[in-house]
Amino acid sequence: MRRTLIERPRASQAGFTLVELLLVLVILATLAAIVVPKFAGRTEQAKITAAKTQIASFETALDAFEVDNGYYPEGSDGLLMLIERPKDDEDWQGPYLKKGIPKDPWNNAYIYEYPGKSNDAGYDILSMGPDGRRGGDDDITNWRTDDEEKD
Repeated sequence: MRRTLIERPRASQAGFTLVELLLVLVILATLAAIVVPKFAGRTEQAKITAAKTQIASFETALDAFEVDNGYYPEGSDGLLMLIERPKDDEDWQGPYLKKGIPKDPWNNAYIYEYPGKSNDAGYDILSMGPDGRRGGDDDITNWRTDDEEKD
C-alpha cells in the first residue's frame, strides 16, 4: 500500500496584508515628519558657516598682502590682487590664495571694498547670503552688526 500525500493549499500565504503595509507606511511617514525638518535647516547653516570660513580666509590673505606690500588692495577688484601680481609691485609675495577667488556658497561673488564703509580703518568683505541681494538679515560680513553686538 502506497500512501499518497495530497497537499492542500494553505489558507494563509506568507506575505503582508494591506493593513500591515499601510501601518508601516504611516510609521515611516511619521518618522520622516520628525526627522526631515531637523536636517533641512542644516544645509543652509552649513552654507553660512562655509561663507564665514571663506571670509576669514580672505582676511588672512589680505593681511598677509598688507604686510608684504604696505597697503590693502583698493577697489572692487581688490581680491584679484591676492592671486595676480599688481603692476609695478616688487614686494608682492603671492599668490595669497591657493585656489583662486571662489564664489560664495550661493554662487555669488564676494563683495570687497577698501576703504571699508563699515570698517573705517580696514576693508569690508561680504556675501549677499541666501537671497542674493545686498542688505538684509542674511548677509554674511566681516564686521559686526548692531544685532550681533546685542547678543
